[in-house]
Amino acid sequence: MNYKPTDTPTSKCSVCVLGQFCLPVGLSSSDIIKVDTLVKERVHLNKGENLYRHGDPLHSVYSVRFGTLKTEYCLQDGRQQVIGFHLPGEILGLDGIGEGQYQSDAIALEESEVCIIRFDAFEDLARQIPVLQNQFHKIMSRELTQDQRHLLSLGTMRAEERLATFLLGFSQRLAARGYLNNEFDLKMSRVELGSYLGIQIETVSRMLSRFAESGLIQIKQRHIKLIDMNGLYELAGIPNPDRTACVTADAPAKHI
Repeated sequence: MNYKPTDTPTSKCSVCVLGQFCLPVGLSSSDIIKVDTLVKERVHLNKGENLYRHGDPLHSVYSVRFGTLKTEYCLQDGRQQVIGFHLPGEILGLDGIGEGQYQSDAIALEESEVCIIRFDAFEDLARQIPVLQNQFHKIMSRELTQDQRHLLSLGTMRAEERLATFLLGFSQRLAARGYLNNEFDLKMSRVELGSYLGIQIETVSRMLSRFAESGLIQIKQRHIKLIDMNGLYELAGIPNPDRTACVTADAPAKHI
C-alpha cells in the first residue's frame, strides 16, 4: 500500500467524489472546510491488494476515489464468499462499526485508490454538524437495504433473474455517478460474480451467453453492453424506472 497526502485542491473532500456522492450538499463554507479536514491521506492499491482484513480493528471507513474493490468473507471450509462490489464514491468498512472490527476482507479488483476517513474524527465532526450525521445514517440505511435486497434475490430468484438484477443494479450505480450506464467493463471474474450471486461459474457463463443470444446484451470478454433494458427489467421482474433512455441525458457520460 502506498499512502499519499491529500495536498492538492482537486483531492479535497468537498470537490472530489466524496463531495458529490458521500457527503451532504448545502453545507456552509465553514462546515465544508471542516469536512475537508476529514481526509488527510489516501491509500493506493494494486490489483489483489487488501485494504483491510476480517478481524482488523476499525480505525477508519473508506471511500473509493477510483477503481473497484470487492468485499468477501472466508467460510469455515476455506471458501471465499463475495459479499459486495464497490465503485467510486461508495463507502467501505461500515460493517466494522458494530463490533469495532471489520467483518470482511476488502480487496482491490484493479488499480484503485481510496480516501481514508478516520472514524473517531468523523464521529466528532458529525456531532458538530447534524446534517453530516444524518447523511451518514442515510448511507448506512442504504447499505442495509442493499444487503436485504441481495439476500432476497438469493432466496427467491432464479439464476437468470439474479444476473439480470445484478446487471441493472450495476447500471444504476454507474448512472448515479455520471458514468455511461449501458456499457461497462465488469472488473470481477466469472468466479467472483458467481460467488456473489450464489450460482456456479458455468451457470454465469451460460446465462451471459443466453442473454447475448436473446439480444438483451452484447458481451466481449468482460465488456458488457446492455441492449434491451426493458427486456432485462422484465426478466428481473422489477419495473423500469426510465423506459425512454439508457444513458443519463443531463450531462456527458463517462466510461468506466
